[in-house]
Amino acid sequence: MNIDDLFPLNRILIDEVYQSRKRALEVLAGLLADDQLGGAHATHIFEILIERERLGCTAIGRGIAIPHGRDKEILRPRGAVIRLNEGIDFGANDNQPVNLIIGLIVPEECPESHLNMLSLLAKHLACDEDRDAIMNTQSPERIQGLMREWLSELATTDD
Repeated sequence: MNIDDLFPLNRILIDEVYQSRKRALEVLAGLLADDQLGGAHATHIFEILIERERLGCTAIGRGIAIPHGRDKEILRPRGAVIRLNEGIDFGANDNQPVNLIIGLIVPEECPESHLNMLSLLAKHLACDEDRDAIMNTQSPERIQGLMREWLSELATTDD
């Protein structure tokens, strides 16, 4: 798996402003949707993300959420990053507003790679140094580089 393809620069937004979790998930779904499939696919991904939120909040605390899901219509995993200027209520257990959203959509038949990605992201985001790096960078290229570094072991085990 090429991590730069998983998190291309056009799916990394910095200094965004949204008023609600719903709006953030709508934008995230649009980023994760395949442009060739148009708006209907963005709506489909939004529904996948909302359904996952109904099962349990994807906010992991300390201002971070990792909305994710599986989609039978895609062939390769897709990721997106949205960093907000001001945090929004995401229903986190620690009651902290979320200002970093890392979204993942993976093919339905790839539950193991899905769990591996979530595990690696959670591990790095639990580390103060790594979390500070992604929260303080002003460059989508740097965020892409962090994703490449954090998920590097997937690059050698998949595809």
